[in-house]
Amino acid sequence: MSRAAIRIRDDFWSAYQELVTGTVIPYQWEALNDRIEGAEPSHAIRNFRIAAGLEEGEFGGFVFQDSDLYKWLEAAAYALRLKPDPELERIADDVIGLIGKAQQADGYLNTYFTIREPDKRWTNLYEAHELYCAGHLFEAAVAYFETTGKRRLLDIACRFADLIDRTFGPGEGQLRAYCGHPEIELALVKLYGATGEERYLKLSKFFVDERGKQPNYFIAEWKRGRTPIWNPGMPDLEVYQAHLPVREQTAAVGHAVRAVYLYSAMADLARLTGDVRLREACERLWFNTTKKQMYITGGIGSTHLGEAFTFDYDLPNDLAYAETCASIGIIFWARRMLRLEARSEYADVMERALYNNVLGSMARDGKHFFYVNPLEVWPEASMRNPDRRHVKPVRQKWFGCSCCPPNVARLLCSLDDYIYDIDEAAGKVYVHLYIGSEAGFEMAGRAVTLRQRSGLPWDGTVKFELSVPGEAGGARFALALRVPNWFQTAEPRLAVNGAACPYRVENGYAVVEREWSDGDRVEWLLPMETVLIGARPEIRANAGKAAIQRGPLVYCVEEADNGAPLAALSLADDPALSAAFVPDLLGGCVVVEGSGEVPADMDWPEDAPYRPLRNASRPKRLKAIPYYLWGNREPGEMSVWLRC
Repeated sequence: MSRAAIRIRDDFWSAYQELVTGTVIPYQWEALNDRIEGAEPSHAIRNFRIAAGLEEGEFGGFVFQDSDLYKWLEAAAYALRLKPDPELERIADDVIGLIGKAQQADGYLNTYFTIREPDKRWTNLYEAHELYCAGHLFEAAVAYFETTGKRRLLDIACRFADLIDRTFGPGEGQLRAYCGHPEIELALVKLYGATGEERYLKLSKFFVDERGKQPNYFIAEWKRGRTPIWNPGMPDLEVYQAHLPVREQTAAVGHAVRAVYLYSAMADLARLTGDVRLREACERLWFNTTKKQMYITGGIGSTHLGEAFTFDYDLPNDLAYAETCASIGIIFWARRMLRLEARSEYADVMERALYNNVLGSMARDGKHFFYVNPLEVWPEASMRNPDRRHVKPVRQKWFGCSCCPPNVARLLCSLDDYIYDIDEAAGKVYVHLYIGSEAGFEMAGRAVTLRQRSGLPWDGTVKFELSVPGEAGGARFALALRVPNWFQTAEPRLAVNGAACPYRVENGYAVVEREWSDGDRVEWLLPMETVLIGARPEIRANAGKAAIQRGPLVYCVEEADNGAPLAALSLADDPALSAAFVPDLLGGCVVVEGSGEVPADMDWPEDAPYRPLRNASRPKRLKAIPYYLWGNREPGEMSVWLRC
């Protein structure tokens, strides 16, 4: 598929991109330099200065600390793609110079091992994240090169990639091994795309093919007596995605971020190499992940122990982990599955995770973040119950392990990459996401511009205008518009130049094929119904409960609007839900109100934790806000699922 030249111009998403470029990226730069008062230190910049010989000291932070800086650099590259910023580019160039000074003569680059254990390279692939950090370097290098045309970071990355290619592989004297945290696999595919160097694609394929084979590398490494960083015991092969060869896997297990990063690379390789078995594995794993182990918000990974999947339908709300990086990872994976085959279910998941889990992880000020994204919060339990300490009732300034904040920044700045696919060979233009934008592309030898105006997430009206300049007539192609899975009962309506237009549905896309002329207008009307969603009985945490959804947005109730305890609040038999835009609440949002109930007698004696059941209730008006906006007021309880 060819790449369109895309610019986002959208009331909702442009504001977020401006927040990231104007606030988030500068704030995170300060955090990486340990200049945020009251925040956990990053150590990232200082580690590079020490590794470069510019100052003395000990390595600080986690073994993978370098990756925070690389993700920030990638976000900066995408920010520069959105608009020129000479000062940001100067800072980025200076950082790239620092990274270059920290690189070893043979191309090796990792501040942990350079500073702390220079003689232990590649001796603990299970835990040490060397290849993981390299992968994030490669992604940043490709993004910066493609945006600015500057090769310095790309050359640094290629020197390191060449060393890795000499070190790992099936040849004599090479390590038949792979990283405990998948990431380099998808990054090598990007590096191959930017350089055309086939060795990088082959190396990615080697890492994917080798993973989980017998004899298991991580077991052999452990028996040799690797120096542990965290876990001296027998390797947990499921958590580290090494329990089975990838083509034999049928269910998502283990660390959720590791899993979806690996699956993303598998999808890339299936597309580029035509590997049918790899594609089939991706499809099996997609079904299990999204149909049996995903929260309604698009979160994945239900336990804080190993930040991992557990088993089918085990989706507790109050103990949820649903790490931000995991939802970003499933968006990466969904995007690659769309390139394998345009199916609306991939874009549906991409949209669900983006609007709910990912957006909800960042405060409206751009300076506070959630690592964990629960669906139910009781602040006192978060503070006093050890099982719930991973659940924060307020977003944090920064984290010792701050993988999530720069991940959010790089995703939101690169959002234009997720909206369209242009399949010139098939004569189709796919619209995956309804985000106001302008896309320029070639179709049937003609230059075409498609301008999209979207009312989402508040209004379901999406309008397109086509420009086909010149005197050679129109351009014939099919416009394929995703039919969203919003649980709507009404069918979307399509009009072309003001007249109703029939369409056929293919793989969840409404397809209209015609010769498009300059000035043609398309109106796509999506029903924005406020609906109650139930969960299948096996999802025990939600038995007898319902969630509210409107369009792509999942809603929640907060103590600020409904009082406490929220556990006492239930939906009325006929909640008569209504939705209205409230411009002065949380920056402006659609609020859903309805009829609820609470027990008639809420006053319990001090000495009576239990008493005979009384079914009497009294009405209470309830108010729900979009889940992504929770936690932006005073701390309090929150719940997505309500008793009914």
